[in-house]
Amino acid sequence: MRTPNLADRLSMANAAKKAQLERAKHMAEDPERAQRLKARDEIGAARNRRITEREATRRAAREQEAAELAARQAAEAAAREAERKAREEAQARRLAEQTAREAAEDAEREAMLAARRAGRKKKKRKAY
Repeated sequence: MRTPNLADRLSMANAAKKAQLERAKHMAEDPERAQRLKARDEIGAARNRRITEREATRRAAREQEAAELAARQAAEAAAREAERKAREEAQARRLAEQTAREAAEDAEREAMLAARRAGRKKKKRKAY
């Protein structure tokens, strides 16, 4: 067997390149390969749609939770405000009642003192 020289090696390399190009051309023109690539693209597109739908669902759920939380906080704030107003009104009512009681007591005390004073004046008048 003889050792290949430079020309033989170059021709074998060119033949290998041609064969490789032919195989690549044949694979690129293969209709089954085109169908497989199309199917793969459709699968990827479907996956991306599902991912987008899941993200939209998650986003909607987060927005719903945020809206519910805001509504709950607003309701709690309204309840606290109503409770505060009720406490203030009750305190104002108690203060008004206490003031009225004190005024009544003061009036009663003044009436008693006036009656005593009137009684003393009568006694002083009788003594003369």
